[in-house]
Amino acid sequence: MTNIITMSNEVIKRKLQGEVTSDKMDKTVVVKVTSVKTHPKYKKQYKVTKKYSAHDEKNEYKVGDLVVLEACRPLSKAKRWRVLRKVSKV
Repeated sequence: MTNIITMSNEVIKRKLQGEVTSDKMDKTVVVKVTSVKTHPKYKKQYKVTKKYSAHDEKNEYKVGDLVVLEACRPLSKAKRWRVLRKVSKV
């Protein structure tokens, strides 16, 4: 997970989009991110899901919300992502 520094010394951080699956923790949400991969030999596409723990400072995101995550410094043992904004309600 590397960040890219451009010519103007601004850091481009990784961003992911996913659905909030749990909001039971304080200031933390669990987000399910689904991506599509292609098998190297058979060329069949398949879905892969991964869960990320993300920081939610104001506890404003609820289960079912579609959100955008941004990579950040480690905030705890499991949290390396921060919720940027809500895209829509699923």
